[in-house]
Amino acid sequence: MDYQHLLLIALISLIACCTIMALVWLWAKRIKNAGVVDVFWALNFPVIALITFFLSEGFEARRILICSVFIIAELRLGIHLWQRVIGHLHEEEGRYQQLRSEWGEKADRNFFIFFQFQAISNVLLAIPFFIIAANTATEISALEYLGLAVWIIAFLGEMVADRQLAAFKKDPKNKGKVCSTGLWYFSRHPNYFFEWLSWMAYFIFALASPWGILAVISPAIILYLLTKVTGVPNNEEQNLRSKPQAYKEYQKTTSAFFPWFKKS
Repeated sequence: MDYQHLLLIALISLIACCTIMALVWLWAKRIKNAGVVDVFWALNFPVIALITFFLSEGFEARRILICSVFIIAELRLGIHLWQRVIGHLHEEEGRYQQLRSEWGEKADRNFFIFFQFQAISNVLLAIPFFIIAANTATEISALEYLGLAVWIIAFLGEMVADRQLAAFKKDPKNKGKVCSTGLWYFSRHPNYFFEWLSWMAYFIFALASPWGILAVISPAIILYLLTKVTGVPNNEEQNLRSKPQAYKEYQKTTSAFFPWFKKS
């Protein structure tokens, strides 16, 4: 494995992502909606996948397989976020409104730094793909097929969870209520769980490649971010503000992240 070549691919990916995020920041500044960063955080991954595919020197069939599933997953997430965020350009999400309020006159500068950190996180999380795409072994191993199977479960699970929540919110009868049907019956955040599971799938896939153990950094970071920083905490806080009593009851009976049976 040529580590200098891997670093070059990572550097090119970083330059591309930072440039995209700088342009997105200019747009966000003009429309006063920092929420667009979430959309392009997801859409940066297909850019990295394409760079990795064309510049890596690993077995072509493996590069096609891993880059294809990565592009499919992140395009789906990006389109889903696009519909949610871009469809409400004049309604900046509460967490970004809070940051804008706290930062005051420094908001534009701080958002620029924040956007650039998102670009850096894109490249850091892409470590599994740099490793996998450099693997020159000419056979797809059983471990890689296992990773693919886990990815299919995660992809379908996240897609179903997102659609169930969107359908619930679309029905005016559900205003002020908590979505607790379908996958949301077993977890308060099944979409986040399956997003994390997809990164676990990439880690499993990477284990078949030299130095694949390093890919554990991606699901570890995603798990931390989703459960401790931006995912679950922000969503819980927002739900407790908008429907405090109903959501408190939901919290008492339903697992926060990992799908599980209801608590008595």
